[in-house]
Amino acid sequence: MGVPVVTGFYRYTDIWFEWYKQCGEDGEVLKAILAHDALVSPQHPLHVDGVDGIQLYVGTLKSGETRILLSSKQVEYVRYWLHAVGLTKEPIGLPYSDCLLRLQDLRGVSPQAFKTGGELKTAVKKIEKNNKSIKKSNDPPLTFRRSSFEAVRKLWQSKIGIWCSIDVESWERDHTVVTEFGWSCIHWEDGQEVRQEGHFIVNEYQTYTNGYYVAENRKNYRWGQSEIVSKKDFTSRIKSLLSDLRHNEYVFLVFHDAKEDLDYMKSDSIKADLSGVSYTLPDGVSSKSGVFVVDTADLFGGLQGEGTRNRGLEQVCNQLQIKTEFLHNAGNDAHYTLEACKTMACGDSLDLQREKRWPSKTTPGTVKVNIDALEDEENEASDEEGVFMSALI
Repeated sequence: MGVPVVTGFYRYTDIWFEWYKQCGEDGEVLKAILAHDALVSPQHPLHVDGVDGIQLYVGTLKSGETRILLSSKQVEYVRYWLHAVGLTKEPIGLPYSDCLLRLQDLRGVSPQAFKTGGELKTAVKKIEKNNKSIKKSNDPPLTFRRSSFEAVRKLWQSKIGIWCSIDVESWERDHTVVTEFGWSCIHWEDGQEVRQEGHFIVNEYQTYTNGYYVAENRKNYRWGQSEIVSKKDFTSRIKSLLSDLRHNEYVFLVFHDAKEDLDYMKSDSIKADLSGVSYTLPDGVSSKSGVFVVDTADLFGGLQGEGTRNRGLEQVCNQLQIKTEFLHNAGNDAHYTLEACKTMACGDSLDLQREKRWPSKTTPGTVKVNIDALEDEENEASDEEGVFMSALI
């Protein structure tokens, strides 16, 4: 049996500052081809047709820190291109394996183009500065969530861009069978909120019902009329929606626990164009426009004071006093996800909002509310009330 090929990403700073040092006499050639200004040239071997400059990647680590990355394929291609054109006698050795980041090491990763060498250098410095702030905390993931919470509040309350929550449902016995897609969008016209939403059901999979592991609610959409479409139209309608969204200067794709839905979006069932999607939110309207991911699981984690645990949508809505019906319908879940985002984003700053939502429930010396203990108390109170009412009957 052959040795499996491991692919992933390398930190740009590791490649630029360290790789050439292990390459002996070939180090100078390698450093020249990786120079900022060289990378953005249309003649560079890593140039991608249709991209102005160099297409690299931006990845978010589990700690919340971000990194500019090169894919392992790009690194491999540089090695073999230098050898193929005779600039090195043999292919340069790979960077140390410890430098490789696999997809499971990252919260998310997306392509990012840099038009000039100066733009790339500036981005490296800005990311390093942000990462230092995160590292200073005793709980970097929580620091990331708290900063994301405040960034979302600022952006939402400035009524910037269009916010579109997305949910995808699949057959519980085979998750490659995507059965539903739901979306809910909010933007502002003349300062007034405008909302549009919808729900698609795949016609060919109507007999692929859930109900054993999760509720079967695809026919219980509560915010309009479900549309039953063919598999082909299902894909094209989603792609058309995303294309229309990109006409806006700022697009915020809102998910609850984003990774699963993003995996569905990238799957063969949808093949959505997610190029250029960023997991790092802009500072404000003066920042570079684009498409950004907002995760309500992160927002709630920041509000409640948990750095890594993701609470389910139903539990989050319950704690935010959002009444839900027929969850696990993609359209309903998209609606409630955007409601959760809106509720948190429209409120006070994080610590004030936490205290208002859960008065005197923050654990002393921390910024955490013990939701599990709180819900146990609520359940006990509900049980006692039930016993009392039964005694009166």
